[in-house]
Amino acid sequence: MSKITSLAISVSVCGFVAVWFFLTMGTILIWAAFVAWACFYALGGDAAAFRTTIISNAFGVFVASTTALIIVAVPMAEVIGGAVWAALVVAVSIALYILAANIPALTSIPGTTFGYAATFAFLLQTPDRFTVEALWSLSFNSSYVVLPVSMMLGACFALASAKGSDLLARPAEVAG
Repeated sequence: MSKITSLAISVSVCGFVAVWFFLTMGTILIWAAFVAWACFYALGGDAAAFRTTIISNAFGVFVASTTALIIVAVPMAEVIGGAVWAALVVAVSIALYILAANIPALTSIPGTTFGYAATFAFLLQTPDRFTVEALWSLSFNSSYVVLPVSMMLGACFALASAKGSDLLARPAEVAG
C-alpha cells in the first residue's frame, strides 16, 4: 500500500476516535488537538517530533497564558490604552519565546507558535476565559490547563496515526 494511502486510512481512523473521544469528554478542545497533530507532522512525524511537539506546544501555551495574565492583571491599559498595552506585552513575549530557542529543548519556534496561537484563539473566542479568575483556575476553564492537555492528546493521536500508517505501508510478507 502506498504511504499516502496508508496515511489517509490511519489518520482517518485515528481522527474518528479522537473526535469521538473529545466530544464525549466535552471539556477538551479537538481543534487544539488537530493543531498539535499538524505540528507533529510538520516537525517530521517521528519520535523526536512527538517530544518536540509536546514540549514546544506546552511552552507556547505557558508563554501565551502568562502574557494574557499580565495583560489583564497589570493595570497599564488604563495608562497607555488597552490596544497599546496588549500589543506591547505580546511583542515582548514573542521576543522572549524566540530567544528561548537557544535552549535545546525549546528550539522549535513553529511548535511554540502553534501553542501560543492556539492559546490566544481559545482566550479570545471563548467567553469569560480572558480573565484573571479563569486564567488562575485549576480547571479546564484555564488556558494553562485545557490547552496543554488537548494538545498533548493531539500529539498522542498523531503518533498513533504515524505508527498505524507505517504498519499499513509495510509490504506484505510473501509466504514461502
